[in-house]
Amino acid sequence: MGNREDLLAGAKRCLMEKGYSATTARDVATAAGTSLAAIGYHFRTTKALLNEALFAAMAEWGEELERALAHDAGPDATPAQRFEAAWERIIESFARLRPLWAIQFELIAQMDRSPELREAFAGVTRQARLGLAEVFHRLDPDADEATALALGAFHQSLLGGVAAQWLVDPESAPSARELTRALRTIAGEFGQG
Repeated sequence: MGNREDLLAGAKRCLMEKGYSATTARDVATAAGTSLAAIGYHFRTTKALLNEALFAAMAEWGEELERALAHDAGPDATPAQRFEAAWERIIESFARLRPLWAIQFELIAQMDRSPELREAFAGVTRQARLGLAEVFHRLDPDADEATALALGAFHQSLLGGVAAQWLVDPESAPSARELTRALRTIAGEFGQG
């Protein structure tokens, strides 16, 4: 690897160990085994390096989650069974990738002061929503995009809420089975009205 790749790898490690705000240029240079000057040469600023490392880590996480969710409950599974199976895999990812989830919430609090972060997060939102709609609803590629985006937004909201609960207190966060039961109850209430 070259200095640039070493810096990105070191920045990812620091992000996972220390978080976004607590990571310094010296931390990254030490983790990467490079000089402080290498950060300026390759990225201009420590913030630019951290942002690039964060976006790369989030892309890797998204690909991993997509692969995990691709293994569905089987061809004969009901929508409720697919929902529960997907949520079991998502909740498992909270434990394995806790630092990455925590960083995302840390950054949400800083977005008003970082337009580039806001823009980057907003840029992936549409694709994330379409992906979630496909995973949970097996939508046809020619399906109505507005419907797909609305369904994806629902699942994205649920994902953020469950992740927040899990980060605060994993023991009391809802399980996949509890989420499925709650969704069935809500759907039943809507069916009555």
